[in-house]
Formats: sequence, C-alpha cells, structure tokens
Amino acid sequence: MTEQPSFLQPSPWISRFAPLIPPGSSVLDLACGGGRHARLLAGMGHQVEAVDRDAEALAGLAGIAGLQTRCADLEGGPWPYFGRGFDVVVVTNYLHRALMPNLFGCLNEGGLLIYETFMVGNELLGKPSNPAFLLRSGELLELVRNRLRVLAFEQGEVAEPRPAVIQRIVARRGSVLQIP
Repeated sequence: MTEQPSFLQPSPWISRFAPLIPPGSSVLDLACGGGRHARLLAGMGHQVEAVDRDAEALAGLAGIAGLQTRCADLEGGPWPYFGRGFDVVVVTNYLHRALMPNLFGCLNEGGLLIYETFMVGNELLGKPSNPAFLLRSGELLELVRNRLRVLAFEQGEVAEPRPAVIQRIVARRGSVLQIP
C-alpha cells in the first residue's frame, strides 16, 4: 500500500471522530481544498459533498465514488446549501465567522459538527497570522453554546503535522445541554 502525500493525509482529529458518523451519512466538507477529508469519508461509505472555491483542487476529486463537488465562493457568493441538511459538517483550517449560522442551520437533527482550525497564538508560529482567521480562546465553545451538545473540545499548541496553535470541537445537534 502506498502512503498518501502529506497534504492528502487526514487530520488526526477528523480521523479520531470519523467512527462516530453513522454508516451512509450525508457529509458536507466545507472549504475542502484538495479533499483529504472528503476522500476519507467517501472511502468509509458516506455520501460526501466537497465544496471549495478552487475549481482546480475540486477537479482532483472527480470520479471518486460517493463524492460530489461544488465550486462556490463561500465568502463572496450566496450560501449554496439553503434548504439542504447534512448529517455531518466537517471544517478544517478555515474560518469565516459569518458562515457559522449557516453551518448550524444545515446540520440535521442528531448531526455532527467536526471543526478544527487555527487560533490566536498561531501568528507566532506561521500562517495564518491575520486575526480575522484566528479563533479567540474558547471561541468554538462560545459559538456552539446553547445550539449544539459538545462531545469533545481541545485548544492549544500542536507539533504535528507542523507547529501550530489550534482549536477543535466535535458537537452534536439535538439534546442540547445548557452551558452556564
């Protein structure tokens, strides 16, 4: 078996929580880039929609069973998923705060949000360094408060795949526990 190039290797966070996804689930991989998570989840038998504004990156996903692509400008265009629901939304290395209500809105009842991106402190280690693309401490927890039930949350510095300061969460829609 040949090893995947590093840019195609799934995040350990996504791989860790992928087994929580019920068989045959509908998955939205938001701002998917080269589609490392779309590939993983389609390979597990899920129906994946991979969306990104980079048509060239999406072209590399053509022909993968269980995977559809959509080229869309998530920040400058209309939200492409009004009226659609997904069992899982996966987001990594991407932050556009204005989309958060849309992400919550497209999660089906019982659906999972699996999110991982950079946070304040990362500017000391590399890119991104723009505060607009860095979560504040505890921000993901605050964003899901009273909307989703948190299953796992971590924040802080990591060494792999490269030194970074990140924040990540797994949360489920439904049976929300109130966080004081």
